[in-house]
Amino acid sequence: MPSAYLVMDTKIYDSVLYEKYKQLAKPIIERFGGEYLVRGGALHIDQSELWSPSRLVLIKFESVEVAKSFLSSEVYRPVKALRLSASEATISIVEGL
Repeated sequence: MPSAYLVMDTKIYDSVLYEKYKQLAKPIIERFGGEYLVRGGALHIDQSELWSPSRLVLIKFESVEVAKSFLSSEVYRPVKALRLSASEATISIVEGL
């Protein structure tokens, strides 16, 4: 079964609340077997005709199904509400190799 990568681009409006979100989300992500590969590092944009990212997060999961399960889980729901209050985001799940 191929790995899956959750790609999230975030524009943060409330950095204090977003920090709380990050602290609460990390153990939940790890509970679902997720591994952070990128978490808001410096960006080098070479070409941006279709998309101009703000802050990227890349999380590896065992499969697309596990990544979807994380996003829709009851345990993540209240933490997700914090993220939605503090930011805007685009989230994609892509199947890997």
